[in-house]
Amino acid sequence: MTGLDFTADHFALFGLGRAQGIELSALDLRFRELQAQVHPDKHAQASDTNQRLSMQWATRVNEAYQTLKLPLSRARYLLHLLGHDAQVESNTAMPMEFLMAQMELREVVAEAKVGADDTALDGLRRDLVAAMKQEYQRLQDLIDVRHDYPAAAGLVRQLMFQEKLLHEIDDALEAVLA
Repeated sequence: MTGLDFTADHFALFGLGRAQGIELSALDLRFRELQAQVHPDKHAQASDTNQRLSMQWATRVNEAYQTLKLPLSRARYLLHLLGHDAQVESNTAMPMEFLMAQMELREVVAEAKVGADDTALDGLRRDLVAAMKQEYQRLQDLIDVRHDYPAAAGLVRQLMFQEKLLHEIDDALEAVLA
């Protein structure tokens, strides 16, 4: 655990630059390296103090990894580091067209679930995943290239709605296929 800085941000902890577009394979590799270094099992014979420290480090590494591996949580964290709060709790303002589209999609999901239409749900899921993939690319551009953090924060809020809808579709598919 020597050489590790407990105050380092998640990106620094993993030896990554602060960017939305990170190499996930590098993140995974560094995660495994850090876990091998700090995992409590490796310190089972150490003093109580070192065992506690190992547990704290393992928790810190896990939390940092969980934050950075998903693009939405990574964006929220990165915006926070850059001094731009995405205001996910306080700012629920969305463009009316987006909100209407979300309501319509939720109705379609509910109808497909009631009708046990797994084909429709699969199609909705595919379309949503494709749309979200484009939005995540746009998010990366807004943060890493354009440095338009207010627009990125708005897109983060939009993607949170879409992630929730994706979970609803997955839940509906699970119910239909059960």
